[in-house]
Amino acid sequence: MFGVYLHVPFCSTRCGYCDFNTYTPGELDMAPVAYLDSLARELSLAEGPPADTVFIGGGTPSLLGAEGLRRILTLVEENFGLAPGAEITTESNPESTSPAFFSELLDAGFTRISLGMQSASPAVLRVLDRTHTPGRAVEAAREAKAAGFEHVNLDMIYGTPTETDQDVRDTLDAVLSAGVDHVSAYSLIVEEGTAMARKVRRGDLPAPDEDVYARRYEMIAARLEDAGFHWYEVSNWALPGGECRHNEIYWRDGDWWGAGPGAHSHIGDRRFHNVKHPARYARMLAEGQLPIGGEEILSAADRHTERVMLGLRLREGIPLAWIAEGGHAVVDKHVAGGLLRRVGENVALTDAGRLLADGIITDILVAEEG
Repeated sequence: MFGVYLHVPFCSTRCGYCDFNTYTPGELDMAPVAYLDSLARELSLAEGPPADTVFIGGGTPSLLGAEGLRRILTLVEENFGLAPGAEITTESNPESTSPAFFSELLDAGFTRISLGMQSASPAVLRVLDRTHTPGRAVEAAREAKAAGFEHVNLDMIYGTPTETDQDVRDTLDAVLSAGVDHVSAYSLIVEEGTAMARKVRRGDLPAPDEDVYARRYEMIAARLEDAGFHWYEVSNWALPGGECRHNEIYWRDGDWWGAGPGAHSHIGDRRFHNVKHPARYARMLAEGQLPIGGEEILSAADRHTERVMLGLRLREGIPLAWIAEGGHAVVDKHVAGGLLRRVGENVALTDAGRLLADGIITDILVAEEG
């Protein structure tokens, strides 16, 4: 499959934990219409087959309104084309959506909505500097379903400093009441340079705790799986048929074109990224050149590392034949320890192994090199 990712760099406010390439109105002197004009120039220079998936992320794409998002999809269709049955997703902030917004997106051809919920706890949302009210994400998900969207995702963040087990239980109750078919749950990462990192460094907030992360992950997995969701990637659960096909392109070493400031692309053995700042991005395009800020040619070893690193996070795992002979003893050790399992010709994580996925993958890759 081939995907197209489009990055929208606008946010109304900056969340304290976020280090994405986003800008608030006070930080960026660029109107949405100017951004869309630059995006049109980039897509006119882009190359690729018809898109099997389209994903508009950010930032806050919903700040462009349904008409702005419709224009982006039209640009993709004009420059790449859309494969039959293409999956077309946009991320949205619950506070910048409405029933009319979702109806217009469905009419434009969108097939999937992803909403940033993070938590149902007012206290946790305050720590995260999220501006939406606790119940709005569930309300927005119901509005999207009522508009006719079959596929709706809610994003959760767990392990926020001050969060309690009850906060997680309440969030799961809310998620399951929304009628969505996909849930993403990510442990909070305190990124250097963010407001949250400064608070942790000063002692205003406690540092994240790995044991708490593990306990919360087990709570989330058990509750979602009891409700009929299956995990298909370590941090993602879906009802049958609700899997995000666009993200599967990333995990399965597929190809995609990333458009917009700071967006990354992967085409064959070539990986490249756009310049990050929207003003420089727009200036390069106005001069008739692609806004590429850096690129690399991936070696066979690079691609192998990424296939193992990403593929082993999937439920089905990876073929044992992908792992070099030096890594087989490590696989045997983790199978014996209950962290990996053999499934036909594949090796995959067990439930216990999901908690230690990064370490297991590192063990295998290091052993292969040795």
